Amino acid sequence: MSNQILVVDPLERIDLIRSLASEVRLRILDLLTRKGPKNVNQVAEELGLPQSTISANIQILADAGLIQTRSQKARKGSQKVCYSTFSELLIAFKDREPTASQDVIEVVMPLGLYTRCEVTAPCGLCSKDGVIGLLDVPDTFLDPDRMRAGLLWFTRGFVEYQFPNNATLAKTAVGALELALELSSEVPGTSKDWPSDITIAVNGREIDTWTAPADYGDKRGIHTPGWWKLAGSQYGDLKVWRVTPEGTFRDGKRVSACSLDDLAVADHRSIRVRIGVKDDARHPGGINIFGSGFGNHSKDIALRLIKA
Repeated sequence: MSNQILVVDPLERIDLIRSLASEVRLRILDLLTRKGPKNVNQVAEELGLPQSTISANIQILADAGLIQTRSQKARKGSQKVCYSTFSELLIAFKDREPTASQDVIEVVMPLGLYTRCEVTAPCGLCSKDGVIGLLDVPDTFLDPDRMRAGLLWFTRGFVEYQFPNNATLAKTAVGALELALELSSEVPGTSKDWPSDITIAVNGREIDTWTAPADYGDKRGIHTPGWWKLAGSQYGDLKVWRVTPEGTFRDGKRVSACSLDDLAVADHRSIRVRIGVKDDARHPGGINIFGSGFGNHSKDIALRLIKA
């Protein structure tokens, strides 16, 4: 096996860390790393464990990307051969910039605390305790109980949040604006191939349209409560937008020319963030937004103002 080293930040790969929290899975990785590829029956024989136990744990490791499986011809039919993906695994926390908390003004907005909404069905709201109001009834988005929402979804339209512009209170200039949230597309049931064009606007200016690839339902979200049906949306992708004087970046890659000056942050007492799917979207695949108590991150919508 080639010398492949994986360096992972545990805060970004909680799923991988969880996959290692098992003596059986650690023994499987150790065996494959030391002795090379083996089929499921060989692993079970080496470790003295039932084949069913080995199969279930191999699937968890494969989902985390720590092993790969390939089908090979056998005497009768085919067999699944397992390979260790990495020879070394290093756990390291990243140096996140800026490091000084006083350089960042952050407001975390509860998912249900939007100030405007226009949505079309199918749509709905959930708290970690159950469904809020009526499913597929857009007027439910006006229910006062929406304040408890940890998951919301709709087909087309938008939700808009009004964040306080705390930079004006601090009398400080803003050098960059960041927005972070977990989201996916939306389809009745789930689909691993269901693109949706999700548009983000700040202070009335569109900063980016991101095509969400799927409505993830292959496995339960890390924080999604057990009562939520497995056939429903389970988690999303955590996306981070950063608007700077040079333009807008999504997950570190420049995606538009919309700059910090275009947002005129200093001219407003609040910062309006709109998230939605436009009527003329090329891929109108709906949207799920995951907040506290749902998804893989259990985080509400975060707006960060980076001091200049």
